[in-house]
Order: sequence, then structure tokens, then C-alpha cells
Amino acid sequence: MFAIIKTGGKQLTVKPGDEIFVEKLVVEEGKTVIFDQVLATDTKIGTPLVSGAIVTGTVIKQGKGRKLRVVRYHPKKNVNKVYGHRQPYTKVKIDAISLDGSVPKQVAAPKEPEVKKVDTPVASNDAAPKPAAPKPTAPKKPAAPKPAATKKPTAPKDAASKPAAPKKPAAPKPEEK
Repeated sequence: MFAIIKTGGKQLTVKPGDEIFVEKLVVEEGKTVIFDQVLATDTKIGTPLVSGAIVTGTVIKQGKGRKLRVVRYHPKKNVNKVYGHRQPYTKVKIDAISLDGSVPKQVAAPKEPEVKKVDTPVASNDAAPKPAAPKPTAPKKPAAPKPAATKKPTAPKDAASKPAAPKKPAAPKPEEK
């Protein structure tokens, strides 16, 4: 069974077990993603979408593509700019294709990893385990003193303590005749 899905502005043909690269999806690695825009399947063609059809997949990896060089050229000007670009992508493994809109059980409830329990010896059965001691914290360092700002000395505000400004000589008066 195959399906044609629409994601990231592209149309992709997928079947269970395929690993596809799609435009970046905001989903963590290991989580399930559902593609609900199914354009066609091997039995139905949508107008424009197949109603009730979904494709489920698991995110394998988030990454970036190889680096592309982008050159910006201005003729008749002596300006050439070269940029680099790495397009982000999401790698998805297709798990199942469903025509009735239901998510298969193995996809709906992913298996949790089994946690192995380790028996810890206790001195006596009556004694409860001791609570963990608080972690010691490093003493805080005192803040470094700020360097003194260099300011120009200001004159005192008292008029009496100010030195008198030198007076300019008065202009000579014109003589009278």
C-alpha cells in the first residue's frame, strides 16, 4: 500500500517502512507525527484530499542539510557577496497508512523502555532509608570592586572660596574737546 502526502509544500509518495526527509517539523526525536493531508492512495484518489486517510510516522532525526553557497552578484558594481546556507530537515520513518482515520495501536502507544530495578541492601527491615543529604554548594565569591570613575575635579560651590576671575581692563573713553 502506498500514499501520496503533502507536507512542507511538497508531495511525497510513501509506503510503510520508508524513511523520508521533510521540511523541519517541530517534533522531538522519537515522537510520533501524523500526516493528515493525503492526496491519494493505491485505492482512492482525493478531490483534493482523501477523507479520513492519515499516515503516521516516527521522527528519527532533526538535522541540517549540506552547506550551499549562495552568490549575490551585482553587474557594473564591484560588489560580490557570498553566503552559506544549511536547510534544516526532519527525517521520518513511515509506520502505517490508515484509510479510516484511526491510528494503529502499535503507533498510538509507543513502548516505554523497561527500567531494571536494583535491590539495595538495607541494614534492617525496620529502618527507613535515609533522605539524601543536600548537595554542598560552592561559597559565593564576593563581587569584585568596581573601578572608580575618573572625574574632573569640580570647583566648590561656595562663592567665597572661589578664586576671583581676573577683570578685563576697561576700554578707554573718548576724549572730550
